[in-house]
Amino acid sequence: MTMLPFSNPVFVALDTPDLPRALALAKAVRPHAGGLKVGLEFITALGPSGVREIADLGLPVFADVKFHDIPNTVAGAAREIAKLGVALFNVHASGGEAMLKAAREAALSVNPNVKAIAVTVLTSMGDDDLSSVGLGDSVALQVARLARLAKDCELDGVVCSPREIEVVRRACGPNFLIATPGVRPAGAQLGDQRRVTTPSEAVRAGADILVIGRPITAADDPAKAAAAIAEEVAPARAA
Repeated sequence: MTMLPFSNPVFVALDTPDLPRALALAKAVRPHAGGLKVGLEFITALGPSGVREIADLGLPVFADVKFHDIPNTVAGAAREIAKLGVALFNVHASGGEAMLKAAREAALSVNPNVKAIAVTVLTSMGDDDLSSVGLGDSVALQVARLARLAKDCELDGVVCSPREIEVVRRACGPNFLIATPGVRPAGAQLGDQRRVTTPSEAVRAGADILVIGRPITAADDPAKAAAAIAEEVAPARAA
């Protein structure tokens, strides 16, 4: 497992079902972004051809698909997403060992360069939410448990909130990719995220990828917003 050598950790989330808008946003932020993220709203509306159009722009693409099903079904889905030119995709770590290994092996059979990472605990959830679904441990303990499982299954990394980056680093070491949503510049609205921090704080904690949507895409000038965040994190990344 190796980390992707992103000189810029900012991945802009194109969470829209409107392909012309997604392409316009992607082209606007391209000089200031390390990659692009397409999620379920985009993929459900625009399908494989939409993903290919974004990948054809030349930046690494993170397919935020969060697969979670029986191993055979996830393997089939992983093969298909790996055909679309994406740099990485994700599955839910809570799907278990067999599912994680099936996803990784299926994707690599199509594209040996694609990276598979695992979602630990959604950034919209807190300790009370875990309790309500029958998980008595804290978010931090659950994230550490699932991160170790992902590493044992030879996945390339995980998705976690900025608050758990240090937990994952302690559990899994330096050569393990960490992608984090829940990143908001100072003063930005939180939206539906609960466990958040600023971009520079996340990078200093050890994040490799910062998935940032509305603070960039809803800005009056998305390119300027992306440039400002990239400039903010550069010193933290060099430290």
